[in-house]
Amino acid sequence: MPSAKTHRAQTRRTARHAPLRTRTKSTITAARAAIEGDDMELAELQVRSAVVALDKAAKKGVIHKANASRRKSRIMKQLAAAKASN
Repeated sequence: MPSAKTHRAQTRRTARHAPLRTRTKSTITAARAAIEGDDMELAELQVRSAVVALDKAAKKGVIHKANASRRKSRIMKQLAAAKASN
């Protein structure tokens, strides 16, 4: 069990990071859904917004820089595969 002060700090940090983490996950989900659809222009816009959200989350320390980079790579790879198949 962490000390009382550590627990308070963790609670504050979790509350502060939760909206940004949620927004990031939502944009990634929307981008993946757009990639599955037929509209590649929409998919590109969604992927671009997901990349921006991941960069912001990494910049603010919500997620690790390598985590953001890995997720961006995966989603760009999915977009490229979808474009190639269409």
